[in-house]
Amino acid sequence: MSSYLRILRIGVVALMVALASPVALRQDMARANSREPAQGDGNITDVATIFQQGQHSLAKGDLKQAEQAFRTVTNIDPQSAAAYANLGVVYMREKRWDSALIALHKAERLAPRVAGIRLNIGLTYYRQSKFNDAIPAFLSVVNDEPSSVQARHLLGLCYFFTQQYAQAVTTLQPLEPVESGDLNFLYVLSISAWESKQPQIEQRAMARLVEVGGNTPEFHLLMGKAHLNREEYDDAIKELNAAALASPKLPFVHFELGEAYIKKQELDKANAEFMQDATIEPDVAFNYDQLGVIAFQQQHLKEAVEYFRHALRLDPTLASSQYQLARVYLQEGDSAKALGEVDALLRLVPDNSSAHYLRGQILQKLQRTEEAKAEMRRATEIANQARNKRQQELEGGIKDPDLKQQTPQ
Repeated sequence: MSSYLRILRIGVVALMVALASPVALRQDMARANSREPAQGDGNITDVATIFQQGQHSLAKGDLKQAEQAFRTVTNIDPQSAAAYANLGVVYMREKRWDSALIALHKAERLAPRVAGIRLNIGLTYYRQSKFNDAIPAFLSVVNDEPSSVQARHLLGLCYFFTQQYAQAVTTLQPLEPVESGDLNFLYVLSISAWESKQPQIEQRAMARLVEVGGNTPEFHLLMGKAHLNREEYDDAIKELNAAALASPKLPFVHFELGEAYIKKQELDKANAEFMQDATIEPDVAFNYDQLGVIAFQQQHLKEAVEYFRHALRLDPTLASSQYQLARVYLQEGDSAKALGEVDALLRLVPDNSSAHYLRGQILQKLQRTEEAKAEMRRATEIANQARNKRQQELEGGIKDPDLKQQTPQ
């Protein structure tokens, strides 16, 4: 089992980690980092009033009115870093990630010393699972503000998800005094230490995890994941069943049970667990992704297509479902549809060797031989470039979405 798949099984309980709110800027903060409006730009008092109205609308959750107010401010004063930063917050809350980044990067150029802007840039990448892109932003905040718990925690998680375990440990360790009662933190630290062969830190974090966890459902869930990580599937099922018995609606406990049963090739049991988790978390795409994988393995191709389509409706960026969908159409003999799906996949993950290899297979079926050969060469090049890194696997789907859907305060 690849390290990437093991990583994706490691996570924290969704209910135990609070979502971080984007940082909104005050007007006075931005004014300290950009020029005053020019004489012809409009009345400064009016600008301040409009800005305050935007802040009030943002606080109420009236995102349309907030966007309108901050847009008005930027039209009057194009150098208002705070207005652009808060536009970025509006777009983040609407999950308009590209628009958020445009606004936030403009705010950063106008006010490069304001850490909150860079934190929001990191959060925008993080929430899209673009962890490598998030690292520079979080790292810059930590360098400027070493005591920032949120930025340091997020940076550690980014290192964790990109398999930079030693860096994850180095980043997270300073938080131990303040996070020693947090099961999730201790779990991530212990796994990072285990992966980077730092047994003293691993044992200390795991011992504290056992001490803090007691007999709670969340503790059994984490221990079940730990057994999954070590490929101890029977022990994993025992712990996960204990968690499910104590808290039947605990998010992701049935998902993890499904993962354990898949590894044991008990597909009907796995299917039942993913269905159960889907009733608890109906808007989580990962369950449908895994239901599609099972249907595909059982050669229920029409059903597999429906599951993958449903997963992509919930999360259009879920590359594993896009990949599997292309495979289904290829197996059905519909190479044209398969090509359309793999092209969509490559827009999501342009440098993924598995995606290029699959495209080469499809082009070969379409008798586009030269293009197929070019794709195979591209797949080989990418694989060679990633030889010393652990490459992302799409084939097995996303294994542990709970941590990736949450961000710590």
